[in-house]
Amino acid sequence: MADILIPAAELAQRSLVRFPNESAEYRAARTALLAEEVELRRHLERVAAQRRALPPGGEVMGDYRFQGERGPVSFADLFGDKQTLATYSYMFGPQRDRPCPMCTNMLGALEGNAADIQQRMALAVIARSPIERLIAWKQERGWTNLQLYSDLNGNYSRDYHGVLPDGSEIPGFNVFTRRDGTIRHFWSGEMTGDSADPGQDPRGAPDLAPVWNVLDTTPEGRGTDWYPRLNYEA
Repeated sequence: MADILIPAAELAQRSLVRFPNESAEYRAARTALLAEEVELRRHLERVAAQRRALPPGGEVMGDYRFQGERGPVSFADLFGDKQTLATYSYMFGPQRDRPCPMCTNMLGALEGNAADIQQRMALAVIARSPIERLIAWKQERGWTNLQLYSDLNGNYSRDYHGVLPDGSEIPGFNVFTRRDGTIRHFWSGEMTGDSADPGQDPRGAPDLAPVWNVLDTTPEGRGTDWYPRLNYEA
């Protein structure tokens, strides 16, 4: 039997948090917002539970070949000794002089958490540039925990939506499972431009990039004219 939850508005009213010199108007509005934040937390939990309950996805059967930092690997090798694998399709194909700044921003955050994430699951960053180029870029960024792989024949990138039919690249985050020797696709972010709301860039929920979550807590918000860059002037 599911736990009976206390109404979010009641939980918000119980909060004893107060800050110096705040007005009654501010506190009333903040309490109303707190109730919405509790509801958001609960909705995220419901969505995560629904995601975990997905039926088995399609079996992975393609001819996927990769070059890692220590040599060629198969798709199964990406799992290592783990039963779950997450892959990120990095927009850094051979046609690009430099990788996508937005992808790089998110991977920079994942780099800081990769050692922890990889205690529970495998994590692989897949791009279509040669491995030598990926290693050089990894060294330039100072990344040490992310595992980068070159998609040698491009099949994985095409099948799992890292490359569109017209050859253009898009970012992709996919999760795979290995159970009883069978590898299956589990989940992928599927929100695209077609599912974006008016006035918003396409993005998934929850947003995997911390930069946007932090900006969402500010009065300026995300804005409409700023995006991460690979480098900033001192």
